[in-house]
Amino acid sequence: MSDSTPVGTTARPVLDVWCELQCPDCRTALDDLRALRARYGDRLELRLRHFPLEKHKYAFAGAQAAEEAAVQGQGWAYVEAVLGRVEELERKGEPFLVKVARELGLDAEEFDTALIDGRHILIVDADQAEGKAIGVTGTPTYVIGDERLDGGKSQEGLRERIEEIADRLLGEREA
Repeated sequence: MSDSTPVGTTARPVLDVWCELQCPDCRTALDDLRALRARYGDRLELRLRHFPLEKHKYAFAGAQAAEEAAVQGQGWAYVEAVLGRVEELERKGEPFLVKVARELGLDAEEFDTALIDGRHILIVDADQAEGKAIGVTGTPTYVIGDERLDGGKSQEGLRERIEEIADRLLGEREA
């Protein structure tokens, strides 16, 4: 789930956020992500990367739903809405994913169809494979520049470290 940089512009630094929508630690990370978006705006690209964990029954469906939300133009809003209600996802499963889409004014029928026909499975599988290849083992995990930061153990100090790296990368681009 990402924006494309127009041809001829300097690429902005990218923060890949390896996440899954049934993960309580990812919900905790939302405050940091909001703060990073507020501080950097369009100067830093936040990219959701999917890493559904087997221990969470609805994580794979949640990843597919997030992709459908991105197609419909509300990717991050959807991610935040679902993560804010992790327990409800755990209790209600896939119908809850469609319910959140409806609440956000998205095409809920298209959501339901996307979950049935699996049109976003390849994106989710590719993200998960790439995550495994670079050493992601849990969520949330952040990758910015050449550095991987594991937020699954603790969020403590991670936003500050991400800001240090982003500031350095932005300084290099402006020089």
